[in-house]
Amino acid sequence: MVVFSKNPVYSVLYLIITFFCIAGHYILLNAQFLAVVHVIVYAGAIMVLFLYVIMLLNLNEEAEPHKSTLLKITATICGGLLLVVLVGSLKGTEQMIAQQTTDNTIGLVRNLGKVMFTDFLLPFEITSVLLLAAMVGAVMLGKSEVKS
Repeated sequence: MVVFSKNPVYSVLYLIITFFCIAGHYILLNAQFLAVVHVIVYAGAIMVLFLYVIMLLNLNEEAEPHKSTLLKITATICGGLLLVVLVGSLKGTEQMIAQQTTDNTIGLVRNLGKVMFTDFLLPFEITSVLLLAAMVGAVMLGKSEVKS
């Protein structure tokens, strides 16, 4: 529906639904942190930005230039070639055996927190200080000077 929707706003809304479905797949794969980050970053921030830009552009059908027949034929050929390349690259992958791990708690937030605050404590703290400095710098640059 993202591709075939005529209205760009509906396309963005269908893309948000797709992102939630991908987050559901992450949850099924026992990667809860990745699912939450995916929803926050993509469905929350980037899609709001896309929706804002689409509404700001005010796309109308009469303002859109019509595509020539040659351009449509070229796009169809390129899409078909891409499909052939994808099918060719995925051919024979059913014989590949995925390596199963015995630990079912790989994607849990608890384990990520343990690793982050034990093995990677110094890089985590340095990153937090850098983000704090960037936030203070952004506030200082955005602050207007009061003239007396």
